Amino acid sequence: MPRHFDPTLVNDRFDDPGLYVDLAFERRALLFDIGDIAGLPTRKILRISDVFVSHRHMDHFAGFDQLLRRVLGREKVIGIYGPAGSIEAIGHKLKAYTWNLLDGYDGNVSFRVTEMDAVGNMTSALFSGRESFSRQHAERRAEADGLLLKEPGIQVRATTLDHGVPVLAFALEERAQINVWRNKLEAAGLAVGPWLRDFKEAVLHGRADAFPIEVSWQAPDADTPKTLPLGQLRNEIMRVSTGRKIAYVVDCAFTRANVEKIVALAKDADTLFIEATFFEADAAIAAQRRHLTAHQAGTIARLAGVKRLVTFHYSPRYRGEGERLAEEAQLAFLGR
Repeated sequence: MPRHFDPTLVNDRFDDPGLYVDLAFERRALLFDIGDIAGLPTRKILRISDVFVSHRHMDHFAGFDQLLRRVLGREKVIGIYGPAGSIEAIGHKLKAYTWNLLDGYDGNVSFRVTEMDAVGNMTSALFSGRESFSRQHAERRAEADGLLLKEPGIQVRATTLDHGVPVLAFALEERAQINVWRNKLEAAGLAVGPWLRDFKEAVLHGRADAFPIEVSWQAPDADTPKTLPLGQLRNEIMRVSTGRKIAYVVDCAFTRANVEKIVALAKDADTLFIEATFFEADAAIAAQRRHLTAHQAGTIARLAGVKRLVTFHYSPRYRGEGERLAEEAQLAFLGR
């Protein structure tokens, strides 16, 4: 299966959490949490189109200023998604600086900030460099099953967990994989070409069966049509397979409500990235601080039926024992 996205942890597993997801075919990237991002090369930071913030503890949010500095003067709109209060928080960060020199930049960077409250209602606002990052264009929409981002190729969904404060967990999914049967394409007399990209886009956008698709033929003549209906092509030359899915979970207590929400969000994911902050022997401390143990993280992964488990956000108290934390989580994941 082609890899639409490539996820990698931003930092060492004992340092600030963050997941960088390169969208291989779109020349952009997504970032889940934005703590210390100094380790990301500028070229990677400049690819970031959307940032998903679990909550605003410093190790998950302080890197916004690093992002801001790198993108100033660029012509782009960056989406920021987070829990309630995110709009005000970004507004305060932007107001902390003096912007009298922005007219000297060629490009205009803007931040479109969307916050989701505990029941799923969403509010968005725009902060544009051309307007000295003043707040504009507030929009509100009712609960949408946690769907933060929906595009033809991908979508990002969130759920709210308890960490003493609301924390968002995220799932990124390819909406579908459109595969063309090469043998059936050739048997129909159709040629491989750029028109297949338009065909796939029409499928992903949910166009009607009668929607005309311009096609290319192997041996065109006066009788070959220039277009064919989408429904005919869908039935004859393509198959749809489930896209990849990853989930990102940090900073949450091991409660029944949290576990149920995580399992529903991460169900059947290809990879679950989840915190494993404490050893199970220190479960009392984990409960007090509303974090997961490695054993609890592995148990959640098993309940969700994920294919692969990646743990991180280890407590610095265990520095040098990362392999033991990972092993404890894997054993629980395997039910041992």
